[in-house]
Amino acid sequence: MDKKRTRRLGNKYLIITVLLAITFYSCINDQNKTEHELKEKIAKVEEPKEVFEFGFKLNDYIVKRDTVKAGESFGKVLEQNKIGYPKIFYIAEETKKTYDIARYFQKGKPYTLLCAKDSLESPEAFIYQPTKEEYIVINFKDSIHAYKSKKPIKYVEKSITGIVTSSISETIDKLGVSPVLTNKMADEIYAWTIDFNRLQKGDRFKVIYTDKYIDDTIYTGVHDVKAAYFEHNNEPFYAFRFQTDSVKGIVDYFSEEAKNLRRAFLKSPIQFGRISSRYNLKRRIAYYGYKVRPHKGTDFAAPVGTPIRATANGTVTESTRKGGNGKYVKIRHNATYETQYLHMSRRNVKVGQFVKQGDVIGYVGMTGNTGGPHVCYRFWKNGRQVDPFREKLPEAKPISDSLKVKYLDFIKPIKYQLDNIFFEPDITDDIELETPVIKQAES
Repeated sequence: MDKKRTRRLGNKYLIITVLLAITFYSCINDQNKTEHELKEKIAKVEEPKEVFEFGFKLNDYIVKRDTVKAGESFGKVLEQNKIGYPKIFYIAEETKKTYDIARYFQKGKPYTLLCAKDSLESPEAFIYQPTKEEYIVINFKDSIHAYKSKKPIKYVEKSITGIVTSSISETIDKLGVSPVLTNKMADEIYAWTIDFNRLQKGDRFKVIYTDKYIDDTIYTGVHDVKAAYFEHNNEPFYAFRFQTDSVKGIVDYFSEEAKNLRRAFLKSPIQFGRISSRYNLKRRIAYYGYKVRPHKGTDFAAPVGTPIRATANGTVTESTRKGGNGKYVKIRHNATYETQYLHMSRRNVKVGQFVKQGDVIGYVGMTGNTGGPHVCYRFWKNGRQVDPFREKLPEAKPISDSLKVKYLDFIKPIKYQLDNIFFEPDITDDIELETPVIKQAES
């Protein structure tokens, strides 16, 4: 009996010992596993993420970012970063072949210095960004060389619908979309077919447009409008973007029947501004003793630096400064029409250059005889200055017969896409509209 009891007790202790051993080793394994996982996490934290920009691996450098201050020159920035004047002069001369950075170094523009990871932090590359997209790299690690490049651009197509309760700008603003879309619709696409100051409550629209991003994250606004549908006073207006001249890059908007939606000339050479003085051949000025001083142009008041746009396609015939006109540009559009833009602060085009409607040709200023910042817009017909607001201006060039078939085929899938974007909910004339109904989808 004692032997059996002893054997049972021995077996029990053996089982307990085995269980304790298993538990012990399991704890050790769990501890080792936990320690291993912890080490992996620490390693991941310690390993910095590789960052690439401007074609460089930034992890390999001490990165110094700044913007050009008022009064700062390219040479001064380099001198502040331990580069001597003989080398600065050599760098400036060498980079002129690619980009004259010393000349176009502007206040407010960002720049980046990549410096060596040593005690001296010696600069090895300088990157200047004249625009959000473009950048100029000056590499002086081994030998001095410079090159231009652009950041990767991403275009995202989106669609939007809206119902007008007060104004198109308010409707689009409530959606959170860039006001550039409002400007494109009101000033570029439908400027000659719909009066956006006389929209009706219940007018509605659908737009397929493209947003632009730099480096996938920096939003730069609406790039272009692919197609639009606007229902005004229950009348539909389709608009499709189509390139009519691939050589000159001319793009227009046409209806579903291939009719051009715009006139040959914009109504104004500036996007935002007011008419401060109209064309008037019998104008009298107090300063000149109320003598008749004909005003053969239309003045558009705007702040200094406001972009001035070409009101139609054409070729620059004059870009100079002369007497009371100050700095000005003159454009020949065809055998009949010319336009002239006076008192610029800066000209943006050269003689012989072809410009498209809407291109920035200069900036509002006060050069010449002027009492305030404005652009004097002069309009010539058959060599004589006339009032553009009293002229029956021609429509823009229609699609050629050879392109019309191509255009109609081109818009078929786009019109199908546009027609299948639905307003939500389906609004009827019996429903009182309180707020705009908006839908936005990214494709």
